Amino acid sequence: MNSEIHWMPARITACRDLTPTVREFELTPESGMAGGYEPGSHLQVQVLVGVPGAGRVQTRHYSLVGEPDGRTWRIAVKRLDDGRGGSLAMWRLAPGDRLLLTQPQNHFGLDITAPGYLLVAGGIGITPMVLMAQRLGALAARKGVPVRMLYGARSSEELAYLPLLQAALGSPETSSVQTHIGNASIDFAAEIAALPHGGQLYTCGPVPMLEAVKRAWMGAGRAPADLRFETFGSSGRLPVQAFEVRIPRHDLRIQVPAESSLLEALEAAGVQTLWDCRRGECGLCAMDVLAVDGEIDHRDVFLSEKEKREGRRICACVSRAVGSITLDSAWRPDAP
Repeated sequence: MNSEIHWMPARITACRDLTPTVREFELTPESGMAGGYEPGSHLQVQVLVGVPGAGRVQTRHYSLVGEPDGRTWRIAVKRLDDGRGGSLAMWRLAPGDRLLLTQPQNHFGLDITAPGYLLVAGGIGITPMVLMAQRLGALAARKGVPVRMLYGARSSEELAYLPLLQAALGSPETSSVQTHIGNASIDFAAEIAALPHGGQLYTCGPVPMLEAVKRAWMGAGRAPADLRFETFGSSGRLPVQAFEVRIPRHDLRIQVPAESSLLEALEAAGVQTLWDCRRGECGLCAMDVLAVDGEIDHRDVFLSEKEKREGRRICACVSRAVGSITLDSAWRPDAP
């Protein structure tokens, strides 16, 4: 499933800080043409993670923000000081710097045929929602389809793109955008109950928020296909740190650095692992856990809560561990 990726050169032509921790980057392909895209699209970007001049090239995914203009692409990156290093690498870049990226890709497409919509975003999860809000706001104006948005952030100053969202979904006085600050809980059950039958919910944000939305959605008896979500696996319960992986089938012990994912470390060690999304959604990279000396930090949205409690599988693309973990791989020796 990990098909060949085609990289193209681009330059950063502008940067602006949207909040104290969110910076927007304007990217211009050196070909001069930035292709169009639909809501939910993202770019893959190569970044040099680690100490400048001695880091390693890694791939990160960033949602495209707002309506395309045919000349540039816009992404927004939240600085995570205790993350894996990708955001800090992006924040070190400045206008004029060059980087490699892909054409837009989309695994979070928007269906515009539903009778109503609820958009739920947490923190930097707002980025794919901006174009969704713009398109659905236009749909609501034309056809009267109800559209509401719930937007949560740690503080009011971290509400990136709020004026743009309010404009897309109505004036500031009549906007259908509800903001939730800090630890203010959201009654997802009540919000889902207000959604018309057959309506769709689109959500992106921290894994705990996504899990709460999923529980409320299933508890309401809604069709699973009408809940659409995306995550980049950047949030977990435990701080990011290095950990050890043992793979008896390969007679290997691997150190997974804090700035690397488990999947990246396995690939670097020559352990072939299936993958597709690299965002903790598809489950193709899930591996069997044989033993844990410490704790697993599940950061995916593929495994059920029961599976995560049992700790018998781990999604290698985003999930991590504290301590050490022993895994089985899909590799089997060739039959004689």
